[in-house]
Amino acid sequence: MSDDRIRVGVIGVGRGRSFAGGASDTVGMKLVALCDQWEEKLTEAGEQFGVATYTDYDEFLQHDMDAVVLANYFHEHAPFAIKALRAGKHVMSETAANTTLAEGVELCRVVEETGLIYMFAENYPYTVFNQEMRRVYRTGEIGAVTYAEGEYNHPMSPDARLRIAPGHRHWRNWIPSTYYCTHALAPLMYITDTMPKRINALSISCPTAEQQVTAVGDSGSVILCRMDNGAVFRLFGLVLPGHSNWYRLHGDQGAMEITRGGGYYGPGQVRIWHEDWNMPEGAETERVYTPEWPEHGELASQAGHGGGDFWTPFHFANAIRSGEAPFLDVYRGVAMSSVGIVAWKSALEEGVPLDMPDFHDESNRKLFENDHWSPWPQDAGPGQPPPSIHGFRDPHPTGLAHGREVWKEMGYTGEDI
Repeated sequence: MSDDRIRVGVIGVGRGRSFAGGASDTVGMKLVALCDQWEEKLTEAGEQFGVATYTDYDEFLQHDMDAVVLANYFHEHAPFAIKALRAGKHVMSETAANTTLAEGVELCRVVEETGLIYMFAENYPYTVFNQEMRRVYRTGEIGAVTYAEGEYNHPMSPDARLRIAPGHRHWRNWIPSTYYCTHALAPLMYITDTMPKRINALSISCPTAEQQVTAVGDSGSVILCRMDNGAVFRLFGLVLPGHSNWYRLHGDQGAMEITRGGGYYGPGQVRIWHEDWNMPEGAETERVYTPEWPEHGELASQAGHGGGDFWTPFHFANAIRSGEAPFLDVYRGVAMSSVGIVAWKSALEEGVPLDMPDFHDESNRKLFENDHWSPWPQDAGPGQPPPSIHGFRDPHPTGLAHGREVWKEMGYTGEDI
């Protein structure tokens, strides 16, 4: 195996350490380089893994390697992916795939032009629960999906939020409430193999939570997606009080869900149920059980994000070897990331329904190739959107004062402190 292992470089030594560890003989990969601008952490990671380190991305791309894993900032993935693809590297990108519609168009075009593998590293489809619900759905037991719900709501203490978002211009402080939607949507798309066609959304502000941190965006949202088979998917998140990582699907022959209170954080189970007058042959009215991994259970159960951090490099490596695009290809990655963008356009108009771009169709892509609508502070200018339904606002004085204390303790000395 050592002669044909896929040589991988990882950008980002925070979240990227998980990917660095996942580039192993188990999946036929070999970590060869790391890249980050945080020199202290980069040096530490380079010594831990025994690989070359770079602070310059262009120099990093010149390293002798086959593939790049992007674990840099949320709003920077598309430009880095495009540059890596044009340098002849396969790419696996963390969420989001793109944070403007123009980036999504260009990313799809470059993948098509280069013929290289692009995989969206969305890990939530690969929990044992969601893989089991995909298996059940494909048997036809609950029929065709008509309605589904996906929830990824992950509140954190004020100190924890401030520590992962140092500086009030950090992307986490500016992210619109709809943008981090892929953890809620991706498992539903994976289970049902459907695509979003039309979106409407409402944003939720929670002043008691927002005043404790330096965020200028809202705390949560509800998104409705009309899918290409006519089904409606409801998505909920982001950091409102009350943790929730949960999925439910209703078909025309039954329904299934992850039991509440579990998810990958605890001993959750899969529940499948039918009406007694609408029972598929051989089915039970209701059953609740603990699912098992389809394969590689011992390895998956030890990985982060409920096993997803094992499965994403596993499928990425298989796609490179086979030359066949993975399920989470560029079109699905860009589509589910763009749901967050289109949903924010809807939320700023109090829920007006809007059509999704068709990223497979070049004639439709042309309509969005110059759509650089962006909430990030570095893109500020005429016509750009605010990160909140309250418009552009300054961090709350209480949150900013506390943030400065936390950041000082961390050793953060950025200009936006």
